[in-house]
Amino acid sequence: MKPPSSVDGSTLPEALPDAAPAERASASVVAPAEGVAAPGGGTAEREPLAPEIAPASGSAWRARLGNPPRRPLLLGLAGSVMMVIGGYGAGGVLVRDPLLTNSPLGFWRYGHGRELATVLIYIGVALMLWAWVQLGRDVLARRVGGRAVLTIAMAWTVPVLFAPPLFTRDIFSYLAQGGLSLAGFDPYAVGPDAMPGIWTDNVHYFWQDTPAPYGPLFILLAKAVAWATGDNIIFGVVLMRLALLPGLLLLVWALPELTRRLGGRVPVALWIAVANPVMVIHMIGGGHNDLLVVGLLAAGSLVALRGKPAAGIALVTGAMAVKASAGVALPFLVLVWAARLPGTRTARIVKATAAGVGVFVVVFAACTFAAGVSLGWLPALSAPSMIVNWMSFPTGAGEFLHALIGLAAPTVPKQPFINVGRVIGAIVLVWIAVRQWLAARDGGPDAVHRAGIVLLAVAVLSPATLPWYVSWGMAILAMVAWSPRGLAWVVFCSLMLVIVYYPNGEDALYNWPYLAGCALVAALAAVSLLRPDPLRLAAGARSRKPREVVPITVPAAPAAAVPAAGAERRTG
Repeated sequence: MKPPSSVDGSTLPEALPDAAPAERASASVVAPAEGVAAPGGGTAEREPLAPEIAPASGSAWRARLGNPPRRPLLLGLAGSVMMVIGGYGAGGVLVRDPLLTNSPLGFWRYGHGRELATVLIYIGVALMLWAWVQLGRDVLARRVGGRAVLTIAMAWTVPVLFAPPLFTRDIFSYLAQGGLSLAGFDPYAVGPDAMPGIWTDNVHYFWQDTPAPYGPLFILLAKAVAWATGDNIIFGVVLMRLALLPGLLLLVWALPELTRRLGGRVPVALWIAVANPVMVIHMIGGGHNDLLVVGLLAAGSLVALRGKPAAGIALVTGAMAVKASAGVALPFLVLVWAARLPGTRTARIVKATAAGVGVFVVVFAACTFAAGVSLGWLPALSAPSMIVNWMSFPTGAGEFLHALIGLAAPTVPKQPFINVGRVIGAIVLVWIAVRQWLAARDGGPDAVHRAGIVLLAVAVLSPATLPWYVSWGMAILAMVAWSPRGLAWVVFCSLMLVIVYYPNGEDALYNWPYLAGCALVAALAAVSLLRPDPLRLAAGARSRKPREVVPITVPAAPAAAVPAAGAERRTG
């Protein structure tokens, strides 16, 4: 299988030079197939077969990079560098840093130095969010193409590859689990505290005695990183990030073609899935193994749609061998396979299911054998359920109901409410999954789209939810048609997902004044995506009519062309 070139103009469409003002004004915001419901509400139409509109000024190297707008690139890059610098004092720092401890720079880790580092991180987050919103405006107005979005995202990403863990300490758990396996322990039977040392010392206390809830492929990867780094934990953090980076590369490789198959726009999908602060800060800065999961999911889905369903199922099985949640996409790829077989629908699904199970067993067994572990992973899957927070909708509903009843009966225990909420959540999740699977029985891109819906439902309806879990479904849903209002919600939710944890990895989910303030900022950012200067702070803004985004009608395309999409323009 030969992947499309990452610099091919057909893969990441570029802009026409010096497009006419009328063309710029009539640029469409969404790129769906006709009659497809956009995630943010409303019905989206089919995108015209026209290239993205963007200025072609600049030097030759800037043109090869898509002529990325300088302001969001430099603003986000500055934010990224600030988070890296601040991370050495207020991120997921080492208990004993061999470089900073007892050095002239050691003040950065303690007292006022740590407070300054925390402020620097939050300024960096704000700058990156603002840069992302500005980039989003350019994407919606078709002033930039996919290559420019990718260039900017990569510029933001490179600095955080060398940062301490940001907003998490999970990467230390990964290294400890790899070290356990390397030392001959069963990571599915014991926690990091079974092997005291530098790896275990830096694991969050909550996970010290918890067996690994990850699949054999990830244990194999963590084992290799632990072997390569020895006791050098700083190198271990960087190498673990680099080892997970193929997930991002797979996502970027699959995204253009998969987006077109699912009815979306490549620049919009890249803006949501790759340039998103959740990707840069949590997935890469935090070093979460979900990055490998989303890459394998996207690549497997595309390969299956290209007519190689066995290879697609093998790739998604690999994703499941990292995190079990990816397995919910497998029944939908079976439907993609079934659509290519002869016979009745029932016979085709039975044949594809049997073949898919065969592929799954072979690939998963190979991963398990290579990692040198047992199926003890399955009982360890219950470990994340120890997390109790309201980001899981069922858990949050149980906590909310307990709080209401607690006003009248303060001694009522909370856990029964949480347990009942989780049972109801499981029932709702099964209903959603079955309903989506039945609706996708014709296979094709629709089956992949519905797999993304179920993956997102798994993230928010499971007993435990963490911010980066949302990436499972959004890696697919980013590639479908989005309405402008839906994209505004993406901005709001993305910022909230970034800041619900503190930079040092502790959660802020019950700091209500903090969350309320962040929600106001997130709402302002969401409105700013579609309405620049919503507070009308610019000079003379209060004496002018507010600028708005209003829909206009585009003249019908010739009979030989695809019908033109509904477009938007700004008036002021």
